[in-house]
Amino acid sequence: MTTPQAEIEDLIARIAMGDRAAFRSLYDRTAAKLFGVCLRVLNDRALAEEALQDVYCKIWARAGQYRVNGFSPMTWLITLARNAAIDRRRKRDAGERRKQDPIDAAEMIADPGPGPAQQLQSRAEAEALFGCMAELPPERAEMVRRAYLEGATYNELSDATGVKLNTVRTWLRRSLMQLRECLSR
Repeated sequence: MTTPQAEIEDLIARIAMGDRAAFRSLYDRTAAKLFGVCLRVLNDRALAEEALQDVYCKIWARAGQYRVNGFSPMTWLITLARNAAIDRRRKRDAGERRKQDPIDAAEMIADPGPGPAQQLQSRAEAEALFGCMAELPPERAEMVRRAYLEGATYNELSDATGVKLNTVRTWLRRSLMQLRECLSR
């Protein structure tokens, strides 16, 4: 003689293999209890029915994840029902809050660009950088500009200028050190 717990575990295992008859049997055996859980959380019959539908969709999709662990399989099913009902309740409550406190659409869209203070700071930093770049010899300033603003490689700079690769590396390293020192003043 099998226990109700073992029968439900068997139904869940068969559902995991796609057995529709087992799904129908599980629904017949558990729907009233799970609907009660949803109704208690939501206190709204229509929403509880929607949540219950979500629960059975999840059971169908996740039956393979259920593991027999000695506890009642109803605990797993009730947890799914409770979580689905709580999710519905949160959505409902959020919708009610939006209705009670309408916000102008312009207020909801944040400007992703920098604000005036950030623009001013960026402009000041750019001016300082350009001032320091003017202190570098022109050919080195051009290399820094091409390497770090345009993405040119050391090899490309070497080929374009006719300067040896190691010299390009040395010039860029020294130029960056000079820029760092200038910007820290």
